Amino acid sequence: MFRSRRARLVRRLWRQRCAAAGSDDGPSALKLAAHSLFKKLKDEELEVLAQAVESRGAWESGCVWAPRGLKQAAAPQLLLCRLYRWPDLRQPHELKSLCCCAGGRGDTATLCCNPHHFSRLAAPDTPPPPYSKSCWLDEPQHRNPQLLEFGYNSGDRRDTSLSRSTAKDGYWCKLAYWEHRTRVGRLYAVHEASVNIFGELPRGNGFCLGQLPAAHRSRAVRRVRGKIGRGLQLSREPGGVWVYNRGEHPIFVSSPTLGPPGALAVLKVLPGYSAKAFDYERMGGPGVRGLLGDGPCDPHSICISFAKGWGPCYSRQFITSCPCWLEVLLNRSC
Repeated sequence: MFRSRRARLVRRLWRQRCAAAGSDDGPSALKLAAHSLFKKLKDEELEVLAQAVESRGAWESGCVWAPRGLKQAAAPQLLLCRLYRWPDLRQPHELKSLCCCAGGRGDTATLCCNPHHFSRLAAPDTPPPPYSKSCWLDEPQHRNPQLLEFGYNSGDRRDTSLSRSTAKDGYWCKLAYWEHRTRVGRLYAVHEASVNIFGELPRGNGFCLGQLPAAHRSRAVRRVRGKIGRGLQLSREPGGVWVYNRGEHPIFVSSPTLGPPGALAVLKVLPGYSAKAFDYERMGGPGVRGLLGDGPCDPHSICISFAKGWGPCYSRQFITSCPCWLEVLLNRSC
């Protein structure tokens, strides 16, 4: 029994389904549809799928190509995302393909159904996530007269490197990592279309926060740093910048384009979810200078806090009260 390579691969896949989504020994439409789909996949595709679900997206994996137009109740990508990641998923429009996926690009015969090439869309008014209502900070509070254009650095000196940048520099953003009010390390320039920001090596290529030195770290900072894990992925896509939560804990995202003009929104993004963190079409609207009170106020930036939220709905009123957070400084010339 299970002597052939295909049978062993299918058994590996079902073991992961049980571990990720709970056991289901009885017959069901989901099982029947999955068996039907597995029969349509080549052995090589089953191997890629097994590796992807066994690592739970921790390592990069290729596309899993399925024929288009299969006669089954759910689309292949919807079926496998329900099977291995989100049992409550219902509609394909709840999914967004990640930038690493080549599915459907110029190919009308096949499409990618790798469940770790997709994320769920985080929306402020549609649960999940449970914290679904964005918090608006409509009035400036406790404005700091020493507020700097790009936040505080460890010496309270103005950092204007980004404002002097040009498209010739070749990067579309720079990353600054902060622990409370102290910037740790140098700015990290991003040249590729996407970048991973993660806690410790080995996690692949990208911005490893564990490599940044710091003389003294509080217990709160050490505790949050231990939760960063696989972290997040930033990608520059047509129309804006997207953030994908690759870790196992929520992240909190804010930018001048997330909320109504002149207001600030803080959006909770659960593990496995994506959000459009910055909308290029709205970047010319009214600024929110001073709305962050004690934090960065550049209208061309994104703030992301790991594990801890801030704003009127939280005990932390300002981003600088969060133990570990990231500032994404967009290149205005790109």
